[in-house]
Amino acid sequence: MAEATAPSRRARGGGGAARRAARSAVSFETARYIERNIPNYEVLTTEALEVIEHNAETILEEIGVNFPDNPAALKRWADAGADIDGDRVRIPRSLARQLCATAPSSYTQYARNPERSVVVGGNNLVLAPVYGPPFVRDAAGGRRYATMDDFRNFVKLGYMSKWLHHSGGTVCEPTDVAVNKRHLDMLHAHMTLSDKPYMGSVTEPSRAQDSVEMSEILFGKEFVAENAVMTSLININSPMTFDDVMMGALEVYAQAGQGCIISPFIVGGAMAPVSVAGTLTQVLAEVLAGIAYSQLCKPGAPVIFGAFVTSIDMNSGAPTFGTPEAAHITYGAGQLARRLGLPFRSAGSFCGSKLPDAQAAYETANSLNMGLLAGVNFMLHSCGWLEGGLVSSYEKFVMDADQLGTLHHLAAGVQMDENAQAMDAIREVGPGGHYLGCAHTQENFKTAFWKSDVLDYKPFETWADEGARDTQALATARVAKLLSDYQQPAMEPAKREALDAFVAQKKEAEPDSFM
Repeated sequence: MAEATAPSRRARGGGGAARRAARSAVSFETARYIERNIPNYEVLTTEALEVIEHNAETILEEIGVNFPDNPAALKRWADAGADIDGDRVRIPRSLARQLCATAPSSYTQYARNPERSVVVGGNNLVLAPVYGPPFVRDAAGGRRYATMDDFRNFVKLGYMSKWLHHSGGTVCEPTDVAVNKRHLDMLHAHMTLSDKPYMGSVTEPSRAQDSVEMSEILFGKEFVAENAVMTSLININSPMTFDDVMMGALEVYAQAGQGCIISPFIVGGAMAPVSVAGTLTQVLAEVLAGIAYSQLCKPGAPVIFGAFVTSIDMNSGAPTFGTPEAAHITYGAGQLARRLGLPFRSAGSFCGSKLPDAQAAYETANSLNMGLLAGVNFMLHSCGWLEGGLVSSYEKFVMDADQLGTLHHLAAGVQMDENAQAMDAIREVGPGGHYLGCAHTQENFKTAFWKSDVLDYKPFETWADEGARDTQALATARVAKLLSDYQQPAMEPAKREALDAFVAQKKEAEPDSFM
């Protein structure tokens, strides 16, 4: 999948009826994905990068990686020239890198609303919400197991969030729906409650196939065969193990031409060495093997170089977030991804706090800004993450989603056109004056500064009269407003009926399983 403009014949994605449905849909403003106009921050010298690359190739050649319970994968590797010893795959030096060369440097993920399609790669940054927590939290109900109603609420919040470009995947794990069937309801929610791009299921290869088939209903089979309409998360079982479930999902998506994030899951000191250089070496080795395998499944399949990295508290064993070590690893991984010519996924609204409090804010700010400066192209978990990823928080979702606006403005860089130079304003005001009433201010004040939709900047007296609300209380009110204002985007009735029927048929085909 090469980076592309929208298809010349949109009929392949649904034809005139799709265009009419898009025009008639209730539309809420969504910012275009970020196109950076600032440099990336780089911490590693060329010599350091070359050492890490050499050591990663040594890991693949001498130590190898495991592909357990996957004879098809072992055969693919053997046919490609790797040495197979049981489940262990040893990859000759430079073979993985050669295989990775067929992966595209960027690709378009299409949304059912074509105005909300995203380009992953280059100088772009696509923001997607939290992924995977089994619990949710809000100010009224506290911490509890997530339900399908919670899931639908988060999809609605994502759809209504201006600065969020992507609907995501498992924004929370709805534990009130059977494990073998919840993916159907989750995908159905993304497809019907939002018209932003979405992710597919990876918890079992057949569920990945269901995701492809539901996408074929939504976009048309021919369109899906030619274009990426999903970008899904494939975690590596670090250290250096590629389990058959995730690889089975990868095989389905790669062969269908759908995007995959190939991402080690690293907690430094537990799943990787405690040193930054050692962790980066392992990350690169795992990513090289995973992306190479995707290209063995289908050369040219769109993939993203992923790096989920955190450190560990050596006293409690709990993961820590927003740390300088994680920043160094993320910056370095971005450099390695760019040297491979691949899109990069990392960072997010990471924190270890139990509440959307000061700890959450500090750690999240560190993580979000790090991701922007590291050159991340796809940022999963960009809003809503709480308690080390165990909780999707309603309040933190809207707090984070609001702050994503600052990333857009930072990424725009410093404008230097004639208006930005403001020489007319400086001449008009002169020494000792003020700029509040000058022509330049009057012409630009509405767009000159980013404005929060959550935080309070009112005078103390006004703030006190309105209840002296803290940030969580302000966020609670924001959640209520967004859900109250939500209106479902229009969909062609035939597509909706076909999706409903597919989900019903799949659910009826087997008994519920909660294992």
